[in-house]
Amino acid sequence: MIRVGKPSSSCLGALLALSASLLAGAALADAPPQRLIVKYRNANVSADGPVGLQALRNPAARLGVVTSHLRDLQNGAQLMSLSGRRLSRTELQQMAREVAADPNVEYAEEDRLLQPQMTPNDARYNEQWDFFDTTAGMRVPAAWDQASGAGIVVAVVDTGYRPHTDLAVNLYSGYDFISNALIANDGSGRDSDARDPGDAVSAGECGNGNAASGSSWHGTHVAGTIAAAANNSIGVAGVAYAAKILPVRVLGKCGGYISDIADGVAWASGATVSGVPSNPNPARVINLSLGGSGACGSTMQNAINTARARGAVVVVAAGNSNTDASNSNPANCSGVVVVAATNRSGGRAYYSNYGSIVDVAAPGGAMSSANDPNGILSTLNTGSTTPGSDSYALYQGTSMATPHVAGVVALMLSKNSALTPDQVETLLKSSSRAFPATCSACGAGLVDANAAVTAAIGGAPASSGGSSGGGSSNVSNSGSCASGYTAYSGTLSASGSAYLPTSSGYSVATSGLHSVLLTVPATGNFDLYLHKQVSGAWSQVTAAATGGVGASESINYTGSKGVYRVKVVATKGSGAYQVCLKTP
Repeated sequence: MIRVGKPSSSCLGALLALSASLLAGAALADAPPQRLIVKYRNANVSADGPVGLQALRNPAARLGVVTSHLRDLQNGAQLMSLSGRRLSRTELQQMAREVAADPNVEYAEEDRLLQPQMTPNDARYNEQWDFFDTTAGMRVPAAWDQASGAGIVVAVVDTGYRPHTDLAVNLYSGYDFISNALIANDGSGRDSDARDPGDAVSAGECGNGNAASGSSWHGTHVAGTIAAAANNSIGVAGVAYAAKILPVRVLGKCGGYISDIADGVAWASGATVSGVPSNPNPARVINLSLGGSGACGSTMQNAINTARARGAVVVVAAGNSNTDASNSNPANCSGVVVVAATNRSGGRAYYSNYGSIVDVAAPGGAMSSANDPNGILSTLNTGSTTPGSDSYALYQGTSMATPHVAGVVALMLSKNSALTPDQVETLLKSSSRAFPATCSACGAGLVDANAAVTAAIGGAPASSGGSSGGGSSNVSNSGSCASGYTAYSGTLSASGSAYLPTSSGYSVATSGLHSVLLTVPATGNFDLYLHKQVSGAWSQVTAAATGGVGASESINYTGSKGVYRVKVVATKGSGAYQVCLKTP
């Protein structure tokens, strides 16, 4: 008599694995085949010969695959197809490592599938130089290969919104926080309708000397830069085209009260505001393209503190007065990311505020006329006073620069939602790139969307020393430099960065010459910066970023006493570097 017993745990595991493998094979029968590239040290070795098979036999048998030779590559490597079962990515990488360990093999690697880099089909995307321009753009298209902003809510605390066709798919309903009916211009005070009725004013309506102006539709323009729909064949694309916009209306005719703005900021993050329904869609990013003069008051600071405690990153315009941003509110509040504006050359826009409180810069445009293509193109409305039809227009200002950064933050958080507001700010700064034109006191650099997303994927920045933004943390005080110099060496991955000697920098008691020499890998293009601590924040004082692939960079800077640090950024390639540093 034959008994059918209960299978052992090991047998059951094997059966389940085989079933899963067969199911996976069936489901992926039409998927592109998996392939391995193998190059042998001896060009006469064939993958189908005894020496070649020796390297492949054991890994293939262990993983249950059969290898067959497809063709030779131009460099003498051989392309092998894999059949029998579909390997996981981890298994395929492990097989490549095992094959490469054979002494007869020079290298083995997966024959990976690459996809086209995304370029939206939006009709006017070619006018969005601020996204893709080689010199002054934010390198947004490369970031889209990694992130879209999906799952992130960005609050636009502004004039409200128009239900623009290019925005509608990404709009939540939001709330109108304007408590004064005259400013609200919609016949009522606070309500659940955050649509923008227009903010046109006649001469003197907002006080003696105030000129007449048409409706700005400012919030709609800002929202379009952040999250206009992409690949819908119309209009423009947003930086974080799959993020959701939460319109928080706080500005109307003549502007908006801080009390309303502060309530809007707190509510946007999910906090309770008396008399207002709870926010069903709390924001992780809050865009404040608004401001005025004077110190940051307790009301606004408390609202920002509340938002930050709930995990929201508050991004604020530096202001458009061509003066020190320290007198611009809420840019001078604590805990915010302050954004200056750059022009088409990548230098400071003529109107942009600046100073030690500025964190980073982004394209804000600089126009000589209404249709100057050097402005920032985004969604708008044709109405001169009351709403008309959907349109697009070119604007300029730190109001336009700020949503660029808010969009990048949304991309970052969509890949790593665990990042805190402080970590986001640190990564934004450490991944920024050198200004291609003069931008004194514009913060750490021009925001690089792709490098920022890469840094976010890499995780939280190191608290001291080493690198951040995708780099390796093995910086050491070693190497060979000329007499009088201290050597620091380490490795960086693509888009990685490192601070030397540490992120805390080094102190010099007297003014004098700082000499820095950077040696890079032959296939890498690494940039070199020197920062100085000013009023508790880091400010770039000079940079060397023109050497090209494999070229050394050097800095010779005479500065006053204080705290300095060196920053190295891998803009292309990866590998080992060395810095020789001589301080006053």
